[in-house]
Amino acid sequence: MHTKKNDHGVIKIKRDIITLSYEHGTIVINSNFKLPHTVWDTRVGCYRCSSLFYKDVLEYLNLSGLDYVDNVLDLLPMPNLACNLALRDYQKDAIAKWLQTKSGALVLPTGAGKTVIGIKAISMLNVPALVVVPTLELLKQWKNELEQKFGIEVGTYSGEKHILGPITVSTYDTAYLRAEELGNKFLFLLFDEVHHLPSPGYTSIAELFVAPYRLGLTATYEREDGRHEELERLIGGKVYEIGLEKLKGKHLAEYKTKRIVTDLTVAERSEYEKYHDIFTDFLKSRKIILKTPKNFRLLVMRSGRDASARAALLARNRARRIALNSNSKLHALSRILDNHFGEQMIIFTEHNSLVYAISREFLIPAITHTTQKEERAEIMDKFRAGKYNAIVTSKVLEEGIDVPDASVGVILSGSGSKREYKQRLGRILRKKEGKLAILYEIISKKTTEVGIAQRRKSEAGKGTPSK
Repeated sequence: MHTKKNDHGVIKIKRDIITLSYEHGTIVINSNFKLPHTVWDTRVGCYRCSSLFYKDVLEYLNLSGLDYVDNVLDLLPMPNLACNLALRDYQKDAIAKWLQTKSGALVLPTGAGKTVIGIKAISMLNVPALVVVPTLELLKQWKNELEQKFGIEVGTYSGEKHILGPITVSTYDTAYLRAEELGNKFLFLLFDEVHHLPSPGYTSIAELFVAPYRLGLTATYEREDGRHEELERLIGGKVYEIGLEKLKGKHLAEYKTKRIVTDLTVAERSEYEKYHDIFTDFLKSRKIILKTPKNFRLLVMRSGRDASARAALLARNRARRIALNSNSKLHALSRILDNHFGEQMIIFTEHNSLVYAISREFLIPAITHTTQKEERAEIMDKFRAGKYNAIVTSKVLEEGIDVPDASVGVILSGSGSKREYKQRLGRILRKKEGKLAILYEIISKKTTEVGIAQRRKSEAGKGTPSK
């Protein structure tokens, strides 16, 4: 700031112009005074703040009437986008809610058209946009959809290639690794499956990008570790949510759930009780009560220094594996396959060992994380064409995959995660005239699996127990 007298002896104050620039994921601010969110960087003799606060700093400068030069952005030329997407009523409500602040997360069930909403948002803003997705499969799906709707070449950033465009799709992993390089090249960040964003490491994507407009899409906003609360800071929090009950029958298929309870074999029961007792006896002897995921995480940490705790956890895992992979479940599955002969079915398990056992027993194609891309694509194509009526998988089809239409789902084993349950249910809810989808849960009687199943709380309800 400088002072100067005019011819009349009046002192005029001339402020130095504030300058903003981008450097390695941060905003460098040359100013004679501290602005909100900034800290003094002694290394370069200026103020600095996270790129996350770029929008806030600009708002402060504009509201304060301060002169400034903004050298932050390095945007690619943006074509004039146009697309004639017809939105359903709830999709219109969702995007209208988001447009009020142009930030926040929209929570809609699997199959409710979250991608359509995202593409509409990109067209309405018509600014350089980065779409961040968790898998290569989703990257390819978004790229194809965007190119079809807009008629332009869409860039991709992944482990396979780095091609920058005014609209670019990136995996979370690559966006994290390249955040400092890409952070000032987009005005709009769209996070698909946004529940991944609060994961350690991925949060820096939101922190190192200057983009003032942010949209998160997910079917499962909450995380069991509670880190979803970070989304309020990173993208603006949840602004719209609609559940399955309001969409089934009209926009999603009608469905019902059914629980089948099976008995362990005599040998399985004996083994299960032996290992289960080891675990519960340890908890009683140490007066440990496991009420929350945090309690369990503390026990896991303890096992690193306590041999007894480690032995107890190993016993617990063995007992759980027996319950989840009981041979009796295969008999129940056989009856389901007979009852739904000719219908498209997806079978879900927790462990690969059960996937391969089912594949061998019933000659059903299997997909796990070890399945090669070409083989996976071939299996999915044949399932889509009706050449395969059933596929069996462990986790990999729960998210980030365009799964063909199916009307029957079978959960032979799984975790207590309601996100996992909702994702599995969502795989059979694609709307089709006259369709009634059904999701089976096969559970081992008198085991901890009963409690695991009860924790799977979703909009689908608990289902109907049967034997």
